[in-house]
Amino acid sequence: MAETAHVNPYLHASPARRAWRRFRGNKLGYYSLLVLIALFVVSLLAEVLSNDKPWAVRYDGQWYFPVFKTYADTTFGGDFPTPTDYHDPLIRENLAKPGNFALYPPNAYHYTSINYFAKSPSPAPPSGDNWLGTDDKGRDLLARLLYGFRLSLFFALIVAAVCTVLGVLYGALQGYFAGWADIVMERVKEVWTAMPWLYMLIIFSALFAPSFTLLVVLISIFGWMGLSNYVRAEFLKNRTLDYVRAAKALGQSDRKIMWRHILPNSMTPVVTLIPFEMAGAIGALTSLDFLGLGMPPGTPSLGELLNQAKENLDAWWIAVTTFSVLVGMLLLLVLIGDALRDALDPRKVLEAEES
Repeated sequence: MAETAHVNPYLHASPARRAWRRFRGNKLGYYSLLVLIALFVVSLLAEVLSNDKPWAVRYDGQWYFPVFKTYADTTFGGDFPTPTDYHDPLIRENLAKPGNFALYPPNAYHYTSINYFAKSPSPAPPSGDNWLGTDDKGRDLLARLLYGFRLSLFFALIVAAVCTVLGVLYGALQGYFAGWADIVMERVKEVWTAMPWLYMLIIFSALFAPSFTLLVVLISIFGWMGLSNYVRAEFLKNRTLDYVRAAKALGQSDRKIMWRHILPNSMTPVVTLIPFEMAGAIGALTSLDFLGLGMPPGTPSLGELLNQAKENLDAWWIAVTTFSVLVGMLLLLVLIGDALRDALDPRKVLEAEES
């Protein structure tokens, strides 16, 4: 009986599946991705998990859902027709009477909530009411970190997407047409790169009213240039290959050749750099917020909390928790980026196929 030849199943998988297998083989990067996704999902549920309004209230035989609707203080036996403060001792006492019931979130504070009934002056240290303490305005630190984490990650995702689109478009045009187009576009990019972008961000942030959209635009217009260099190099290399010459011989348009043939074969640096783009966006947002030139006042921000830590050195819990969240988030992104780089490295691909 003839011996059955050993077939490596790795070679029969699609390139994307093989890259995913190599990525999963990097345990540090793979589990970093899982942890980041889990934390992001938790942050998306911030209004459910951390809010100063109960999920549901049963009072005098009726059901109320404060997390979806605002009720007056008089609804639950209060004295004023203002929105109910569910931390008010009188309201708490009324909701605790026999027959009444209130179901609170795990952390009963919103990022705007001020604990007027704290036993210690602000900033208050960690306690049973505020698990990570409060900031210098009496707001719950855990709530502000949770909402700030979500804001930072949303910001990073949007900036990375915008920078990727701009960088791929500019680098593709520059690399494909080459010649004078490449020379002129490269000079324009060199002039733009020479600008002190951090100072430009500070100037524009000081001139215009701070907003999420403004910061996305300002950071994106300076953040795409590094990615465009890699895309340009890939297009310069691939435009001379046989499959591109064959497509030109068949009469296909430049647009179709660029986006259907060359771009899919030039995506390795794009995918690899996305986590690092996100980390850079988070660092820029944190820096501007630390300087007071970022998000509007009151917005849950890691940079604003770091500034509070600087101003309140005795409140160690602000510095420790905020620094841990920021470093942890950046570390996860860097580990994911390293794993993607290894998974898409041509040398690692060749080693995997030979084994």
